[in-house]
Amino acid sequence: MGKSRRTVPEELLLLALDPTTGTTAQPQTLDLGLAGAQLVELSLAGRIVPEGDRIAVVLARPTGDPTLDHALELLRRRGSPVRAAHWIGGPRLGLRQTYLAHLERCGMVTAVPGQVCGVLPTTRYQASDDCTNAAIKQRLDTAIRTGVPPDPRTAALAALAHSVGLGKHLYPGNEGRSSRSRLRDLIRYDPLGGMVAHAVMDVQNGLPTQQNRSSQGAGAAPAAAARSGARTAAGRGTGGRVPASRVGVR
Repeated sequence: MGKSRRTVPEELLLLALDPTTGTTAQPQTLDLGLAGAQLVELSLAGRIVPEGDRIAVVLARPTGDPTLDHALELLRRRGSPVRAAHWIGGPRLGLRQTYLAHLERCGMVTAVPGQVCGVLPTTRYQASDDCTNAAIKQRLDTAIRTGVPPDPRTAALAALAHSVGLGKHLYPGNEGRSSRSRLRDLIRYDPLGGMVAHAVMDVQNGLPTQQNRSSQGAGAAPAAAARSGARTAAGRGTGGRVPASRVGVR
């Protein structure tokens, strides 16, 4: 995978980077979003495919991106398809720092050391090229403003940005409410991105995996069954990809 194209995890992190403070928005959920973004990028690279709510490796050949290749190898070692929510919620926290270091090595951000309260050391990150960040945001703005279906990469980025709560960072205040709603609606243009975004939100909400939801009580069982059935039916028409249409506005 050449570096002429930024990966979905890289773009998600750049979107979250605050140009004023040098910190990332939604730091507690961004790790989950980055794990989901890795799945999307590996799928776009032809290395994995969705099987219902699971992810299967179909090509173990390295992409050339060390962070993605590490994720691909972990998936390969599982030996069988893994649930997206299990993967995203697995013991790989710290992805935000991993990707910040990765972006620094690639020259996309510059680390600026500093101190908190004049005592505690800290590091802030500034984008090396503000035009790059503006171009990423412009793709979302264009899709939101025009209503023209975006490409799968942009749609997946929108889904993940929504899933980790970046909508309020990108489109703040009451004046940004309609844009946040349209950001959510872009999910329907990339079924895989939507499925991954749902998995990210399930992990955030502490929801059990789909196979255990039927044991949560009589009221929960029909809802879980309906959701599972809808995903299965939709997957038949999308090559196993699952459309997303029920993400709530944050």
